[in-house]
Amino acid sequence: MKLMTRVKAVALAAVAAGLVAGPVRTAQALEPVPVLLCPFGCGLTESETILMNQMLTSGAKVALLPQETPGYMFNIQEMANKAKWKKFLFGTEDTIIQLAFQGGSPELKEFLPKPVKIPFKLLYGEGWWGQGKFLATFNCNLKTMADLKGKRISLGLRGQSDWGVFARLFLEHAYGITPKNSDIRHMTPAQLTQQLIDGVTDASVTPVGTEPNLKAFLLPGPIRQLEAASKASGKKLCYIGVTKEDVDKVNKKFGTTFLHVTLPAGTLPGQDKPLGAGFVRGFKASHAEFPEKTAYEIVMAVAKIGPKMKDLHPVWRIWSPELMLHGLSEENVHPGAKRAYVELGWWDKHKKFPPVTYPKQ
Repeated sequence: MKLMTRVKAVALAAVAAGLVAGPVRTAQALEPVPVLLCPFGCGLTESETILMNQMLTSGAKVALLPQETPGYMFNIQEMANKAKWKKFLFGTEDTIIQLAFQGGSPELKEFLPKPVKIPFKLLYGEGWWGQGKFLATFNCNLKTMADLKGKRISLGLRGQSDWGVFARLFLEHAYGITPKNSDIRHMTPAQLTQQLIDGVTDASVTPVGTEPNLKAFLLPGPIRQLEAASKASGKKLCYIGVTKEDVDKVNKKFGTTFLHVTLPAGTLPGQDKPLGAGFVRGFKASHAEFPEKTAYEIVMAVAKIGPKMKDLHPVWRIWSPELMLHGLSEENVHPGAKRAYVELGWWDKHKKFPPVTYPKQ
């Protein structure tokens, strides 16, 4: 069975199985758009399923169909396949697209074996992600990233951008910490979190999300596990942050747009002082050949459904028009998405924010 046939079958099955409530137009009347996401359990696969259901019942002309993948590093390489350019959206981040141009380089070949030199078009922003650009620890004598040299450090998988790859880039290129001089372990978020709880690692990645106004924060399951372990054991949970100078150093080396954010005290469990962290901007993106009309309908649907989604899944609590537009520019936005923003009266908001830029080809 061809992929698009399977995609249509998913939409029909969602209706037939009663996954949605309320009046539903026939699935054939909707344009199904598969979207490459991340491993099940990452949060987005679940939230996108709810979004799909809302699209099926809201009168939208499109339905985004979530596709589980090994992660965002996989997505950027998969989207080099021309067969997907006119049909697929994918979850990505500003820094992934920028780094993909340098795939195959000595610094990146472990994670991106080949370059993907494509200036992908952005449809809308969906979150700012901080994991991998600060670390958690129960050893509060570890004050800075430099203190981790020679220590045990548990990171996400090599296919995971923030959990695995970006943590490695910051450790090596800002602090000189590598697998040669430290015990760096790549594993799943569940495994690395349990290692920290069990005391068999010195520091680990843990997640946090936010939005441009820095007023709403997401504290996903792993960090709540650490909070519970801290309360149960009486061990204080501490954090090791990064400075703006560290972020600037990485950006200068790789031509990336990591953002330095200071998390106010109390943002994270047990955080009793401000914490510096690096953040990336997450987007739904496509190739330039993706149909303009479809891109327009997707953005209009998300803009309409977004406020309701805030009450339906935790990931969407950070949604806002500003989040959708942060990083978009005349150069990187998909024409269909821009048409939707202009029609919504939102487009001028993008001028307030620093744009995502791509390397010169």
